[in-house]
Amino acid sequence: MNILLTNDDGYTALGIKELSSALGISNNIFLVAPKKNCSGMSAAISLHQEIAVEEIAKNIYAVSGTPADCSYLGLLSIISEPIDMIVSGINLGANLGEDVFYSGTVGAAIAGRRLTYVPVAFSVAAYHPKNIKFIAQKASEITQQATNLPADQNLLVNVNFPDIPASEVQGIKITSLGKRGVPDSPKLVRKNKSSALYSFGASGGLIPNQKNTDIQAVNNNFISISILDYNLTATDSNLGLFEEVFVNA
Repeated sequence: MNILLTNDDGYTALGIKELSSALGISNNIFLVAPKKNCSGMSAAISLHQEIAVEEIAKNIYAVSGTPADCSYLGLLSIISEPIDMIVSGINLGANLGEDVFYSGTVGAAIAGRRLTYVPVAFSVAAYHPKNIKFIAQKASEITQQATNLPADQNLLVNVNFPDIPASEVQGIKITSLGKRGVPDSPKLVRKNKSSALYSFGASGGLIPNQKNTDIQAVNNNFISISILDYNLTATDSNLGLFEEVFVNA
């Protein structure tokens, strides 16, 4: 299988290196990733901007643009062989709950929705993981399992690992996205007469009384798998309500 491997941490990041090694045992890997860290860019593309692509080694490319740029360049330009699947990660830091809206890891995988196999995004709940080799091996297994999913042009598999040894993993859970409360206020870094500098911090905490969320699963030492549906049109069952509000008013 030809896999386009990307991320948002950059092509030299530990997570993508370990995942490339694990996936490369039984697949052809084409690594196309940002030249520098691009966390939080979601699926942004560098519209009407020049993007530099540097060939680092055979089938390894560093891109001056966004994670999504990397995916589209790999699919549509710099790789001549047909790509069967996009895999993104392993991101250093979890992508849980509503963080998926902002995640460059998830954003990079979105471009793979119309390929032969459903795209997969991997993250670990640690910035300096101690068990990355095990996590990469398990991610490779999950990638292979994902090829058994029915073809669907709107699905994406979002996987989050706790950073624990294999012996402590309680299993795998299929989860919903946890809903968070109000995020922390942006931090004022410094201010002068005409402008101010701010820095964004953590997302809000998990809203209580939710069940079977990805956040809870990882906190309880499970590997979380959430299936994201990018069919952005409202379901047919709701269309009558919307017609009453907007058309028949």
